[in-house]
Amino acid sequence: MAAYPITPQTSLVEKIAEFIHKGEMKAEYLKVESEHSVMSACIGASIGGARTFSATSSQGLLLMQEMLFWAGYGKLPIVMAVVTRSIAPPWSMWSEHTDALAQRDAGWIQIFCHTNQEVLDTVIQAYKIGEDKDVMLPVMVCFDGFEISHTSENVIIPDQETVDGFLPRYENDIIDTSNPKLIWNGVYPEDAFIFRENYAKSMENTQLAMEKVNIDFEKTFGRRYDQLEFYGPLNPDIIILAMGAVASSAKAAIDILNREGHSVGLLRVRSFRPFPSDNLIKAIFGAQAIVILDRSMTFGKGILATEVKAALYHSSSRPSIHEFIIGMGGNFVKHKVIVKLVKDLIFKIEAKTPSKTVWLKD
Repeated sequence: MAAYPITPQTSLVEKIAEFIHKGEMKAEYLKVESEHSVMSACIGASIGGARTFSATSSQGLLLMQEMLFWAGYGKLPIVMAVVTRSIAPPWSMWSEHTDALAQRDAGWIQIFCHTNQEVLDTVIQAYKIGEDKDVMLPVMVCFDGFEISHTSENVIIPDQETVDGFLPRYENDIIDTSNPKLIWNGVYPEDAFIFRENYAKSMENTQLAMEKVNIDFEKTFGRRYDQLEFYGPLNPDIIILAMGAVASSAKAAIDILNREGHSVGLLRVRSFRPFPSDNLIKAIFGAQAIVILDRSMTFGKGILATEVKAALYHSSSRPSIHEFIIGMGGNFVKHKVIVKLVKDLIFKIEAKTPSKTVWLKD
């Protein structure tokens, strides 16, 4: 365990330090001088055969970016909690997803959670997914700062014996003192191409690994987490797509909308990397419109919306897509705001009004 404190991640790493200090957790805690050093320490430990964990947020995640690529392209199954927070300037402590999604091509699996139980369970799952021999990739467990990280919630904590039965020991054969070798050395372009191709296959293999781990997890613990979680009536006319805490508000909005006679469902995107394109195409089949609630931005568009459009480009049954950038800078997304935007949108859908990206504050 290596960490450097940054709000709103700090309470998480302080609690782990307390566990270790009291002897409740068998681990070595490394206090380092920056987030860059945090990830450097985790990389060295993982190569040396240790199971590693860390946590960060916002500017801290940006500071470790160089080493994120060494971990990702180096295929080291490190697990890190990313407590999502706005990126400065201006300086803000509050949540949005831009910090995590800015690292979407760093070679890490990215899973977005929306309850404390899911965060706890996903950390356990993450090791088994990342350490799959057909994967061997690091995992970010992402959840919204304050809205999840500082919200108290009853959770089921599994006992150590059950977790040990689910999660085997970490077996890493990178270092063998009886057979010394050079790793991550310089290569010619033709060899670099092969490395990149093999890495891409590992990310593709993650889809199957996540499904297998999900089945095993449900058998062992009785809880299930799919890459896409559906909520609402079957075959709805309108489907809302969201990630993280925004999805919780969307669920409350959907209950209201359906009671009032509107056919609306939710697809909560849990796996952003790898992005579940094939499952998304199947899940939206028959819908008239998709409403994307994006808590992140790439210039001119939301990041989630960009991925969705790419996934649906070759689909023969593409519904109309309506993008909303919402909850930026930590603005809390109220369910009544989602209810209103869907109702306003229904008239535009019926009139076939062209869609454009809408920045929605409240």
